[in-house]
Amino acid sequence: MSAATRPILPTPGLAAERLTLLHRLTEGLPPADLYWISAWSAALAAQATRVALPTIAPAAEAPNAAATERLTVLYGSQTGNSRRVAERLAERATAAGLSVRILRTGAYAVRELAQERHLALVISSQGDGDPPDDALGFVEFLSGKRAPKLPQLKFAVLGLGDSSYPQYCAVSRRLDTRFAELGAQRFAELGEADVDFEAPSASWSEGVLAKAREALGAPAMANVRPVALHAVNSALHDRENPFAAEVLENQRIVSRDSAREVRHLELSLQGSGLRYEPGDALGVWPRNPPVLVDEWLRQLHLDGEQEVAHDGRRLPLRRWLSHERELTRLSRPLLAAHAAASNDKELARVLEPEQREALARLLDTDQPIDLLRRHPVGWNAEQLVAALRPLTPRLYSIASSPKAVGEDEVHLTVGVVDYHAHGSAHLGAASAFLAAAGDETRVPVFVEANERFRLPADPSRDIIMIGPGTGVAPFRAFVQERQAVGAAGRNWLFFGNRHFAQDFLYQTEWQQALQDGVLHRLDLAFSRDGVSKVYVQDRIREHGRELYARLREGAYLYVCGDATHMAKDVHEALVELAVAHGGLSAEDARAWLTELLQEGRYARDVY
Repeated sequence: MSAATRPILPTPGLAAERLTLLHRLTEGLPPADLYWISAWSAALAAQATRVALPTIAPAAEAPNAAATERLTVLYGSQTGNSRRVAERLAERATAAGLSVRILRTGAYAVRELAQERHLALVISSQGDGDPPDDALGFVEFLSGKRAPKLPQLKFAVLGLGDSSYPQYCAVSRRLDTRFAELGAQRFAELGEADVDFEAPSASWSEGVLAKAREALGAPAMANVRPVALHAVNSALHDRENPFAAEVLENQRIVSRDSAREVRHLELSLQGSGLRYEPGDALGVWPRNPPVLVDEWLRQLHLDGEQEVAHDGRRLPLRRWLSHERELTRLSRPLLAAHAAASNDKELARVLEPEQREALARLLDTDQPIDLLRRHPVGWNAEQLVAALRPLTPRLYSIASSPKAVGEDEVHLTVGVVDYHAHGSAHLGAASAFLAAAGDETRVPVFVEANERFRLPADPSRDIIMIGPGTGVAPFRAFVQERQAVGAAGRNWLFFGNRHFAQDFLYQTEWQQALQDGVLHRLDLAFSRDGVSKVYVQDRIREHGRELYARLREGAYLYVCGDATHMAKDVHEALVELAVAHGGLSAEDARAWLTELLQEGRYARDVY
């Protein structure tokens, strides 16, 4: 057997101490650097075994070097899904012998577009068809007058979105069209993936890989297994292999008479190998409320113990409904399937294009059980499992710094979804699961890195944090971290909620932080305590002169919380203060904020 065709065999596991050293070495490195290290170590192995192995373009490669011989994979991601798809594509392309580099759009030097030859882009749409924050600069550049002609480029675009929103995959469609307008040629058709993105994204990636191998002349390497990005951390748990975390503490942190329940959870990561930084999120695989599962079975007159086969697996129906299927989030595809099965013309009418507002209201206020009650359909067990979306993990901003609480512990701030509508109680899947989690509960978790939401590398920089409600969670972590490292920069927090007496989250901690000089300023907005409602954006306007001055002096600005209203209102308040105190036009103020976003000095963790 020749060296070129000899299969690469798995190597024995590293000793524990060496694996620990390797983990320390690679901790925090971006994907491009990890790919380079994997190629370098593979080359060392090749020298020892005389096996010819593929190489990977180093992250520091000059823009023109080997541009015609590599595949560049870019991703724009808000919650991590686009990043994961891009990483998997890069892994498979690397294993197939291609020279690959992978970058997030926010870290990509747009001037290099003119030299690119083969580009695959995975990007999500959020809100009203908006790009992820770290892709704003890339999208604006490509859409603007400075974008170069690209007749030399072969490209492929995959969009991730949610078809329940009117502007489904709007960003990816826009970029696919724009690349073509600039003279680039598709080497794969535009791909679109709904919330159930795994299968369509895998299919698109296979097509892209086949075309890229053909274009770049990669040899057949059927025996090579893809090297996972996190192979060096093989002992760690991830999204597909979550860690069963023990609950250390679970307490209510609002008063008993508060209209909304918010809980503080402390979970043990001991033995997991998981590591996190302030700004990261903890992924939680939820379980649907047992009372809701019982209600589905009762409404449909189905037996929870009935075995149901789907997607190559066979489970009791109750298990499908409790652990595997989405029961608390209504989606457009489910609505369409239900309308077709019921032949309900009223329901079908809501799906018509001119009924966008009615559809948005329905998706916002109703859960699937409401649909089932108002428009009964006789689903059988197999039809039901096939019609419902897979249950997905929920991401919670981490509310602790490992430097303050220890590496084997993580804290969460959880707003519990529990409301009455249409005459019955409604619960959130993850929040109800976490609210009820006791000493005997094990919570399936993983860490979702958020490289867009990081404290400044220079601890002398000032930071401004805007986090109403549970959006304050990452800022608890930020302040803990800044105290632990002795950061010289000032920390300014804007916090808001409904009532001071009932809903002031972590009140004693903030007061202590002020007393200790760790928190230098705290501005509060409690919307229901006065005659008129006051929100954090109102406080921003009140203190606009000083806030603008600090930003001009180099401060970093962070916003966390509701994306639908709060984040937009805060953004508009920032535009206004730049106009009022900086003498900018509204257009220039928006451009300035976009620059801050691209520089990483204005970061948002919104949902």
